[in-house]
Parts: sequence; structure tokens; C-alpha cells
Amino acid sequence: MSTIVPTSEEDPVLAVVRLTAELSWADGGPELAETQVARLCMEAEEFIVRSRWLELASLILTSVDLITSRVSEKDLECILTVTCNLVTRANSPDEALEMAKLISAKVVQQPTDRPALRLKILFNLYNLLENPYSKFYVYTKALDLAASGKVTESIIPSFKKIDNFLQEWNIGKLDQRELYHAISNILKDNRSMAKDSFAFLTRYLATFSGSAEDAYAMNEAKENAVQAVIDFVKSPDIFQCDLLDMPAIAQLEKDGKYALVYELLKIFVTQRLDAYLDFHAANSTLLKSYGLVHEECIAKMRLTSLLDLSSHESGEIPYSLIRDTLRITDDEVEYWIVKAITSKHLDCKMDQMNQIVIVSRHTERLFGLPQWQNLRMKLGLWRRNVANGITTIQANKISEGVQGIQASVVR
Repeated sequence: MSTIVPTSEEDPVLAVVRLTAELSWADGGPELAETQVARLCMEAEEFIVRSRWLELASLILTSVDLITSRVSEKDLECILTVTCNLVTRANSPDEALEMAKLISAKVVQQPTDRPALRLKILFNLYNLLENPYSKFYVYTKALDLAASGKVTESIIPSFKKIDNFLQEWNIGKLDQRELYHAISNILKDNRSMAKDSFAFLTRYLATFSGSAEDAYAMNEAKENAVQAVIDFVKSPDIFQCDLLDMPAIAQLEKDGKYALVYELLKIFVTQRLDAYLDFHAANSTLLKSYGLVHEECIAKMRLTSLLDLSSHESGEIPYSLIRDTLRITDDEVEYWIVKAITSKHLDCKMDQMNQIVIVSRHTERLFGLPQWQNLRMKLGLWRRNVANGITTIQANKISEGVQGIQASVVR
């Protein structure tokens, strides 16, 4: 954050008003300029005396448009920083919010002109605000500016703290929805962050409950729902998702235009390679229209089919079953097992002598009610085992204590 160091007894705000006024009227001639500068300074003094901070901010910002191209980056930063500091003098949270809206609107008005500086100003403004919703509002404007000004690298690190921000902002479902969508779009432009983009797109879709109030908005979100399905199918390292349980996705099932997209998702989440091959045979043109590469889809379906085998077999999978399910040769079986292991979706041991795979852990393709029930059962078993272990240890201690007492009595 910039630090304003006064070089005279004049209020920094009045100094900024004087500077912006002089630059704004510099072309009007000395006489007119002097008159207008004096008028604006008097007006600013009156606003200060009467604590009319919103009007004072508006007065300064009106001149900013006229002088932006005439001042250095450092001077522009100083002017906007002094203006931002006015929010700390606001008479109420509502006034601070109105000031934040006014300042933000001016800062983002020219997103391609020194965007990094403008983003810095918005961050400064964010830190000066106390009201949670005002902070959220400025953050959304920072997202817009970062995207329009192509300086997203400066705001992406903050996405790791979104959950903390949400607790602080305490915003409603609709605001959360817009936030997730904006973040997903920003990350989508960064290829290395496709997985994070998908995660935020999923969170966006999860805000639709399927209620009557959501009906119109959910219908408008169909394109985003389709995008989420395609992103999931395309991703080489995402094998688990909750998309099928979301009303925003479920609406595609009976949609005349997107029903096949829903069917494709169902195959990738719940079925095996043979189902995909049948789908491709009938809908190859559709897959190409969404930029899906058949060979890449086969590779992903082989891994998902292997995970599905791990779910349904009793911990041991014969090589022959893997070969037939993945439609590969005997020589390729261990290659796909190793591929699943290196992708960290499968922990297992290969018994080459008996031609079986012994699975100890695998990624669940779905994590719904059955998986939660299974987890609950395992935790219950673990608690019983721990309780039995503690009981045994306590019994042994008591037994040792009794034996010690008996030995003492004998002596």
C-alpha cells in the first residue's frame, strides 16, 4: 500500500483536489484555471467540514478521467490511494459501500491502461474496508479487472484463500454462484490450472438446488453444465466427480439438445470401456464437435474401468479379467496397472506367479451414499478394534498389578 507523506500542513485530500483541478483546467488559460481551481478547493473544503465523504470522492474522481493520460503512474497511484482512504472516514457501512462502488467503477473503467496499478489500487481499497460485503464487492471488481486487463497472475494466488474469504464475507448463494463462475473462467485460460477451473465450475453448478426459484437460472446454466461434463471427460487425471447428483447436470438428461452429453457423463462415471465404445460407434461426430479425442477417451475409460473392477471385485483381480475388460493384450495388463498406480488412483501388488492383482486402495469413481455408508462401517470397525485394544491393555495392566502385589506378599 502506498504511503502518503504530507509535505505541508494542507490536508492530503485537499492537495489531491488542487492537483487534479490544476491539471484538468490547465488548457483553459491562467485566469479560468485559477477561478476553477479555487472553486473546486472551496467545494472540497465544504464537503470535509460537513463530512460529505461520498460527494468529496465523486469530486476527485470526476477529474481523474481528464488527467489520467497526463500524470505519471506514481502520481496516479497517489491520487487514487488518497481517494481510497476516504472510505475510512465514512459515516456508515452503507456510505463506505457506496464510496467503494464509486471508486471501483472509476478504477475498472479503463482496464487495459496500467492494469497492474489499477489492480493494486483495488487491493488497497479492499484492505481499507471493514464491512464484509463491501470487501466482497471490491474483490469481484478486482476479478473483472484482472480478466479484462490480462493480469490474472496477480489475483490467482488469492483463490487458495477463497474458503476463508467466504467465511468472512458471509455472502448468499447467488453471490457465491457468480464468484465461482468468475474464478472458473479466469482459471480456464491457464492450461496448467484446468483441474482448479473444473473444481470451481463444479462448485458453481452445485449452487443450483433445483428449486422453483432456481428453475430459470438453472436453464440458463445448461451451457456451463455441458462444459463441466466435457472438461471432466477430457481431463486425464480427474476420475471422481459428483456431477450426476447435481440438478444443474440432471436437467441435461431430458434435454433434446444435450441428452447425449448426459449419457456420455454417465458412461464415464458409472460404466466401463465397452459402453463407451458402443457410444462412440453411434456418436463419433458428436464427440468430435466437443473436441474430444477418441484415443484419449479410450485411455481414460481403461483406467476408470480398472478402478471399477477394484470396487466390485473382492480385493483380488485376475489378469485375465483386466485384459478382457480393458480390451488389451496379455502383455499390456501390467502397463495399465502401473499407469493406475503412478496416477495415484490405485494402490496394489501384482502377483505375477498367480496372475492376480491384490488391491489395497483405489479411488472411488462416485462418492455418494453407498460410499459414505461403507466408510461409516469401516470407521465403526476401526473404533471397535481400538476399544478392544484399549480394553486388553488395561486388563493386562491390572493383571500385572495383581501379580506384583502377590509377589510382594510372598516375600
